[in-house]
Amino acid sequence: MAQSDSDDGMDEFMDRFKSQRYKNAFTENDWEQEFNKIPMFMKTAPEEIDPQKYPELACLQSIIHDEDRPPEEQAKCLKDEGNAFFKEKNYEKAVVSYSAGLKKKCGDQELNTVLFTNRAAAHFYLGNMRSALNDAAAAKKIKPDHLKALIRGAQCCIELRNFPDALQWCDEALKAHPTDKKLLELRATADKHKRAAERDTRKAKVKEKKLHGQKEALLAAIKDRGVKLFQSVEPRQHSSDSEEEEEERSSAAIAQLSLDGLNSQEVTGAQVFLDNQGLLHWPVLFLYPEHQQSDFISAFCENNCFVDHLAIMFEELPPWDTDRKYLPQNLQLFFEDVEKEKLYQVDPEMSLLKALQHKSSGGL
Repeated sequence: MAQSDSDDGMDEFMDRFKSQRYKNAFTENDWEQEFNKIPMFMKTAPEEIDPQKYPELACLQSIIHDEDRPPEEQAKCLKDEGNAFFKEKNYEKAVVSYSAGLKKKCGDQELNTVLFTNRAAAHFYLGNMRSALNDAAAAKKIKPDHLKALIRGAQCCIELRNFPDALQWCDEALKAHPTDKKLLELRATADKHKRAAERDTRKAKVKEKKLHGQKEALLAAIKDRGVKLFQSVEPRQHSSDSEEEEEERSSAAIAQLSLDGLNSQEVTGAQVFLDNQGLLHWPVLFLYPEHQQSDFISAFCENNCFVDHLAIMFEELPPWDTDRKYLPQNLQLFFEDVEKEKLYQVDPEMSLLKALQHKSSGGL
Protein backbone atom coordinates (compact mmCIF):
# COMPACT_ATOMS: atom_id res chain seq x y z
CA MET A 1 0.00 0.00 0.00
CA ALA A 2 2.86 2.37 0.86
CA GLN A 3 4.53 1.52 -2.43
CA SER A 4 1.36 2.42 -4.28
CA ASP A 5 1.13 5.79 -2.51
CA SER A 6 4.75 6.52 -3.42
CA ASP A 7 4.16 5.71 -7.06
CA ASP A 8 1.05 7.88 -7.12
CA GLY A 9 3.06 10.77 -5.65
CA MET A 10 5.77 10.41 -8.28
CA ASP A 11 3.21 10.23 -11.04
CA GLU A 12 1.59 13.39 -9.75
CA PHE A 13 4.99 15.12 -9.59
CA MET A 14 5.84 14.13 -13.16
CA ASP A 15 2.39 15.08 -14.43
CA ARG A 16 2.98 18.66 -13.32
CA PHE A 17 5.76 19.01 -15.93
CA LYS A 18 3.20 18.42 -18.66
CA SER A 19 1.28 21.54 -17.74
CA GLN A 20 3.86 23.61 -15.82
CA ARG A 21 7.33 24.32 -17.23
CA TYR A 22 10.31 24.04 -14.89
CA LYS A 23 11.30 27.64 -14.13
CA ASN A 24 15.08 27.15 -13.82
CA ALA A 25 15.51 24.86 -16.81
CA PHE A 26 18.20 25.58 -19.46
CA THR A 27 16.90 26.90 -22.75
CA GLU A 28 18.03 25.87 -26.20
CA ASN A 29 19.88 29.17 -26.54
CA ASP A 30 21.81 29.22 -23.28
CA TRP A 31 22.37 25.62 -22.24
CA GLU A 32 26.02 25.63 -23.37
CA GLN A 33 26.76 28.80 -21.38
CA GLU A 34 25.01 27.39 -18.32
CA PHE A 35 26.87 24.09 -18.54
CA ASN A 36 30.15 26.00 -18.79
CA LYS A 37 29.45 27.47 -15.34
CA ILE A 38 29.51 24.00 -13.78
CA PRO A 39 33.11 22.98 -12.89
CA MET A 40 32.64 19.43 -14.16
CA PHE A 41 31.62 20.64 -17.63
CA MET A 42 33.83 23.72 -17.98
CA LYS A 43 35.90 23.80 -21.15
CA THR A 44 38.15 26.57 -19.83
CA ALA A 45 38.57 28.07 -16.38
CA PRO A 46 37.74 31.79 -15.97
CA GLU A 47 40.62 34.22 -15.53
CA GLU A 48 39.15 35.51 -12.27
CA ILE A 49 36.87 33.38 -10.10
CA ASP A 50 33.92 35.47 -8.88
CA PRO A 51 32.21 33.67 -5.95
CA GLN A 52 28.88 35.25 -6.92
CA LYS A 53 29.11 34.05 -10.51
CA TYR A 54 30.96 30.77 -9.94
CA PRO A 55 30.10 29.64 -6.38
CA GLU A 56 30.92 25.98 -7.00
CA LEU A 57 34.31 26.81 -8.53
CA ALA A 58 35.11 29.23 -5.71
CA CYS A 59 34.31 26.49 -3.22
CA LEU A 60 36.63 24.04 -4.97
CA GLN A 61 39.40 26.63 -5.05
CA SER A 62 39.06 27.26 -1.34
CA ILE A 63 39.46 23.53 -0.76
CA ILE A 64 42.61 23.44 -2.90
CA HIS A 65 44.17 26.34 -1.01
CA ASP A 66 43.10 25.19 2.44
CA GLU A 67 46.19 25.77 4.59
CA ASP A 68 44.93 23.42 7.30
CA ARG A 69 45.49 20.33 5.17
CA PRO A 70 48.81 18.41 5.14
CA PRO A 71 51.51 19.86 2.81
CA GLU A 72 51.47 16.74 0.64
CA GLU A 73 47.75 17.06 0.03
CA GLN A 74 48.02 20.77 -0.74
CA ALA A 75 50.93 20.19 -3.12
CA LYS A 76 49.01 17.46 -4.95
CA CYS A 77 45.96 19.69 -5.40
CA LEU A 78 48.18 22.48 -6.73
CA LYS A 79 49.82 20.02 -9.10
CA ASP A 80 46.38 19.00 -10.40
CA GLU A 81 45.44 22.66 -10.76
CA GLY A 82 48.63 23.29 -12.72
CA ASN A 83 47.91 20.30 -14.94
CA ALA A 84 44.47 21.71 -15.72
CA PHE A 85 45.99 25.04 -16.72
CA PHE A 86 48.63 23.21 -18.76
CA LYS A 87 45.97 21.32 -20.73
CA GLU A 88 44.35 24.65 -21.52
CA LYS A 89 47.79 25.89 -22.71
CA ASN A 90 47.68 28.55 -20.01
CA TYR A 91 51.34 27.97 -19.21
CA GLU A 92 51.81 31.12 -17.13
CA LYS A 93 49.17 30.03 -14.62
CA ALA A 94 50.49 26.48 -14.73
CA VAL A 95 53.90 27.78 -13.63
CA VAL A 96 52.26 29.69 -10.77
CA SER A 97 50.41 26.57 -9.57
CA TYR A 98 53.45 24.28 -9.79
CA SER A 99 55.56 26.89 -7.99
CA ALA A 100 52.96 27.14 -5.22
CA GLY A 101 53.04 23.37 -4.88
CA LEU A 102 56.83 23.35 -4.54
CA LYS A 103 56.64 26.04 -1.86
CA LYS A 104 54.70 23.61 0.33
CA LYS A 105 57.99 21.70 0.77
CA CYS A 106 56.20 18.41 1.21
CA GLY A 107 58.13 15.27 2.04
CA ASP A 108 56.88 13.36 -1.01
CA GLN A 109 59.96 13.43 -3.26
CA GLU A 110 58.12 11.71 -6.08
CA LEU A 111 55.56 14.53 -6.06
CA ASN A 112 58.30 17.17 -5.94
CA THR A 113 59.96 15.53 -8.93
CA VAL A 114 56.71 15.72 -10.88
CA LEU A 115 56.19 19.37 -9.89
CA PHE A 116 59.69 20.31 -11.10
CA THR A 117 59.25 18.32 -14.31
CA ASN A 118 55.83 19.79 -15.05
CA ARG A 119 57.02 23.31 -14.35
CA ALA A 120 59.96 22.67 -16.68
CA ALA A 121 57.47 21.71 -19.39
CA ALA A 122 55.44 24.89 -18.83
CA HIS A 123 58.59 27.03 -18.96
CA PHE A 124 59.66 25.19 -22.11
CA TYR A 125 56.45 26.09 -23.95
CA LEU A 126 56.77 29.67 -22.75
CA GLY A 127 60.25 29.81 -24.29
CA ASN A 128 61.99 30.14 -20.92
CA MET A 129 64.66 27.59 -21.77
CA ARG A 130 67.05 28.45 -18.93
CA SER A 131 64.31 28.15 -16.32
CA ALA A 132 63.09 24.92 -17.91
CA LEU A 133 66.61 23.49 -17.85
CA ASN A 134 67.05 24.46 -14.19
CA ASP A 135 63.80 22.71 -13.26
CA ALA A 136 64.73 19.61 -15.25
CA ALA A 137 68.07 19.53 -13.43
CA ALA A 138 66.29 19.90 -10.06
CA ALA A 139 64.00 16.97 -10.91
CA LYS A 140 66.98 14.92 -12.05
CA LYS A 141 68.77 15.65 -8.78
CA ILE A 142 65.85 14.19 -6.83
CA LYS A 143 65.31 11.26 -9.17
CA PRO A 144 68.25 10.71 -11.56
CA ASP A 145 66.37 8.26 -13.79
CA HIS A 146 63.16 10.30 -14.23
CA LEU A 147 62.55 9.94 -17.96
CA LYS A 148 60.50 13.09 -18.58
CA ALA A 149 63.01 15.27 -16.73
CA LEU A 150 65.91 13.77 -18.69
CA ILE A 151 64.13 14.29 -22.01
CA ARG A 152 63.23 17.87 -21.10
CA GLY A 153 66.79 18.66 -20.07
CA ALA A 154 68.13 17.40 -23.40
CA GLN A 155 65.50 19.36 -25.32
CA CYS A 156 66.38 22.56 -23.47
CA CYS A 157 70.08 22.15 -24.23
CA ILE A 158 69.31 21.67 -27.91
CA GLU A 159 67.12 24.79 -27.96
CA LEU A 160 69.93 26.70 -26.23
CA ARG A 161 72.33 25.33 -28.88
CA ASN A 162 74.45 23.76 -26.16
CA PHE A 163 74.89 20.52 -28.05
CA PRO A 164 77.70 19.00 -25.94
CA ASP A 165 75.52 19.28 -22.82
CA ALA A 166 72.55 17.88 -24.76
CA LEU A 167 74.64 14.83 -25.64
CA GLN A 168 75.65 14.46 -22.00
CA TRP A 169 72.01 14.54 -20.89
CA CYS A 170 71.11 11.94 -23.52
CA ASP A 171 74.03 9.64 -22.68
CA GLU A 172 73.21 9.70 -18.97
CA ALA A 173 69.54 9.08 -19.70
CA LEU A 174 70.26 6.20 -22.06
CA LYS A 175 72.09 4.38 -19.28
CA ALA A 176 68.75 4.09 -17.46
CA HIS A 177 66.55 3.94 -20.58
CA PRO A 178 68.72 2.43 -23.34
CA THR A 179 65.86 1.70 -25.75
CA ASP A 180 63.78 4.84 -25.35
CA LYS A 181 62.95 6.07 -28.85
CA LYS A 182 62.64 9.74 -27.91
CA LEU A 183 66.04 9.79 -26.22
CA LEU A 184 67.68 8.10 -29.20
CA GLU A 185 66.13 10.67 -31.55
CA LEU A 186 67.27 13.56 -29.34
CA ARG A 187 70.79 12.20 -29.18
CA ALA A 188 70.95 11.86 -32.96
CA THR A 189 69.67 15.44 -33.34
CA ALA A 190 72.15 16.82 -30.80
CA ASP A 191 75.05 14.96 -32.43
CA LYS A 192 74.05 16.23 -35.88
CA HIS A 193 73.86 19.83 -34.70
CA LYS A 194 77.11 19.51 -32.76
CA ARG A 195 78.95 18.32 -35.87
CA ALA A 196 77.40 21.10 -37.94
CA ALA A 197 78.37 23.72 -35.34
CA GLU A 198 81.95 22.43 -35.25
CA ARG A 199 82.08 22.51 -39.05
CA ASP A 200 80.75 26.09 -39.10
CA THR A 201 83.35 27.09 -36.51
CA ARG A 202 86.14 25.64 -38.65
CA LYS A 203 84.81 27.44 -41.73
CA ALA A 204 84.58 30.69 -39.81
CA LYS A 205 88.18 30.37 -38.65
CA VAL A 206 89.37 29.67 -42.20
CA LYS A 207 87.40 32.66 -43.48
CA GLU A 208 88.71 34.84 -40.68
CA LYS A 209 92.28 33.79 -41.45
CA LYS A 210 91.74 34.53 -45.14
CA LEU A 211 90.32 37.97 -44.38
CA HIS A 212 93.23 38.64 -42.07
CA GLY A 213 95.65 37.75 -44.86
CA GLN A 214 93.80 40.02 -47.28
CA LYS A 215 93.92 42.88 -44.79
CA GLU A 216 97.62 42.35 -44.22
CA ALA A 217 98.26 42.34 -47.98
CA LEU A 218 96.18 45.50 -48.38
CA LEU A 219 98.02 47.30 -45.62
CA ALA A 220 101.38 46.23 -47.07
CA ALA A 221 100.36 47.45 -50.54
CA ILE A 222 99.39 50.85 -49.15
CA LYS A 223 102.65 51.16 -47.26
CA ASP A 224 104.70 50.07 -50.29
CA ARG A 225 103.18 52.89 -52.33
CA GLY A 226 104.12 55.44 -49.71
CA VAL A 227 100.52 56.53 -49.23
CA LYS A 228 99.90 58.44 -46.03
CA LEU A 229 97.03 57.01 -44.03
CA PHE A 230 94.47 59.31 -42.51
CA GLN A 231 95.72 58.21 -39.10
CA SER A 232 99.12 56.75 -38.44
CA VAL A 233 99.36 53.03 -37.79
CA GLU A 234 101.06 52.08 -34.52
CA PRO A 235 104.24 50.03 -35.00
CA ARG A 236 103.99 46.36 -34.10
CA GLN A 237 105.72 44.82 -31.15
CA HIS A 238 106.36 41.25 -32.23
CA SER A 239 107.96 40.34 -28.94
CA SER A 240 104.86 40.86 -26.81
CA ASP A 241 101.80 41.22 -29.06
CA SER A 242 99.54 38.24 -29.65
CA GLU A 243 98.15 37.34 -33.08
CA GLU A 244 94.74 38.66 -32.05
CA GLU A 245 96.22 42.03 -31.05
CA GLU A 246 98.11 42.26 -34.34
CA GLU A 247 94.97 41.42 -36.28
CA GLU A 248 92.97 44.02 -34.40
CA ARG A 249 95.62 46.64 -35.13
CA SER A 250 95.67 45.78 -38.85
CA SER A 251 91.88 45.80 -39.02
CA ALA A 252 91.79 49.17 -37.30
CA ALA A 253 94.27 50.57 -39.82
CA ILE A 254 92.12 49.46 -42.75
CA ALA A 255 88.95 50.68 -41.06
CA GLN A 256 90.50 54.15 -40.95
CA LEU A 257 90.41 54.18 -44.74
CA SER A 258 86.63 53.79 -44.91
CA LEU A 259 84.32 56.72 -45.49
CA ASP A 260 81.75 55.70 -42.89
CA GLY A 261 81.98 59.05 -41.19
CA LEU A 262 80.53 60.92 -44.16
CA ASN A 263 76.85 61.76 -44.27
CA SER A 264 76.15 60.57 -47.81
CA GLN A 265 74.21 57.30 -47.79
CA GLU A 266 75.93 56.17 -51.00
CA VAL A 267 79.35 56.55 -49.40
CA THR A 268 78.68 54.62 -46.21
CA GLY A 269 80.71 51.44 -46.01
CA ALA A 270 82.97 52.07 -49.02
CA GLN A 271 86.54 50.92 -48.45
CA VAL A 272 89.81 50.62 -50.31
CA PHE A 273 90.55 47.13 -51.67
CA LEU A 274 93.27 45.26 -53.54
CA ASP A 275 92.17 43.43 -56.70
CA ASN A 276 93.53 40.19 -58.16
CA GLN A 277 96.01 42.12 -60.33
CA GLY A 278 97.48 43.84 -57.28
CA LEU A 279 95.89 47.22 -58.02
CA LEU A 280 94.35 49.37 -55.32
CA HIS A 281 90.85 50.77 -55.72
CA TRP A 282 89.87 53.71 -53.55
CA PRO A 283 86.58 55.38 -52.63
CA VAL A 284 86.77 58.98 -53.86
CA LEU A 285 84.35 61.77 -53.05
CA PHE A 286 84.06 64.87 -55.26
CA LEU A 287 82.60 67.94 -53.59
CA TYR A 288 81.20 71.01 -55.33
CA PRO A 289 80.85 73.52 -52.47
CA GLU A 290 79.55 76.26 -54.74
CA HIS A 291 76.38 74.27 -55.35
CA GLN A 292 76.47 72.01 -52.27
CA GLN A 293 76.56 68.97 -54.53
CA SER A 294 78.77 65.88 -54.66
CA ASP A 295 79.72 62.82 -56.69
CA PHE A 296 81.07 59.57 -55.39
CA ILE A 297 83.18 56.86 -57.01
CA SER A 298 83.24 53.74 -54.84
CA ALA A 299 86.18 52.05 -56.64
CA PHE A 300 88.56 54.52 -58.29
CA CYS A 301 91.51 52.51 -59.66
CA GLU A 302 94.83 53.96 -58.59
CA ASN A 303 96.16 53.99 -62.18
CA ASN A 304 93.19 55.90 -63.59
CA CYS A 305 93.48 59.62 -64.21
CA PHE A 306 90.99 62.11 -62.87
CA VAL A 307 90.22 63.46 -66.32
CA ASP A 308 88.93 60.05 -67.43
CA HIS A 309 86.28 60.04 -64.73
CA LEU A 310 85.48 63.73 -65.10
CA ALA A 311 84.82 63.25 -68.81
CA ILE A 312 82.19 60.64 -67.98
CA MET A 313 80.75 62.49 -64.99
CA PHE A 314 80.29 65.73 -66.95
CA GLU A 315 79.55 64.28 -70.36
CA GLU A 316 76.19 65.94 -69.84
CA LEU A 317 75.89 69.09 -67.79
CA PRO A 318 74.29 68.47 -64.39
CA PRO A 319 70.90 70.11 -63.81
CA TRP A 320 72.30 72.25 -61.01
CA ASP A 321 74.88 73.85 -63.37
CA THR A 322 72.58 76.54 -64.71
CA ASP A 323 75.53 78.72 -65.76
CA ARG A 324 77.03 75.88 -67.84
CA LYS A 325 80.44 76.29 -66.20
CA TYR A 326 81.16 72.69 -65.23
CA LEU A 327 82.77 71.50 -68.45
CA PRO A 328 85.60 68.92 -68.14
CA GLN A 329 88.16 71.31 -69.59
CA ASN A 330 87.16 74.06 -67.15
CA LEU A 331 87.34 72.05 -63.95
CA GLN A 332 90.00 72.52 -61.30
CA LEU A 333 90.71 69.87 -58.69
CA PHE A 334 91.97 70.24 -55.15
CA PHE A 335 92.54 67.81 -52.31
CA GLU A 336 92.43 68.73 -48.67
CA ASP A 337 95.13 68.12 -46.09
CA VAL A 338 92.88 67.46 -43.13
CA GLU A 339 95.59 67.87 -40.52
CA LYS A 340 96.89 71.17 -41.91
CA GLU A 341 93.46 72.30 -43.12
CA LYS A 342 95.01 73.26 -46.44
CA LEU A 343 94.02 72.71 -50.08
CA TYR A 344 96.43 71.49 -52.79
CA GLN A 345 95.68 71.65 -56.49
CA VAL A 346 95.71 68.42 -58.51
CA ASP A 347 96.44 68.13 -62.24
CA PRO A 348 93.40 66.39 -63.85
CA GLU A 349 95.85 64.43 -66.03
CA MET A 350 97.42 63.00 -62.87
CA SER A 351 96.62 59.47 -61.73
CA LEU A 352 94.98 58.86 -58.39
CA LEU A 353 98.12 57.12 -57.12
CA LYS A 354 100.27 60.16 -57.85
CA ALA A 355 97.84 62.36 -55.95
CA LEU A 356 97.83 59.97 -53.00
CA GLN A 357 101.62 59.92 -52.96
CA HIS A 358 101.77 63.69 -52.63
CA LYS A 359 103.88 64.53 -49.59
CA SER A 360 101.06 66.57 -48.09
CA SER A 361 98.25 64.26 -49.15
CA GLY A 362 95.85 63.82 -46.27
CA GLY A 363 92.72 62.85 -48.17
CA LEU A 364 90.96 63.63 -51.41
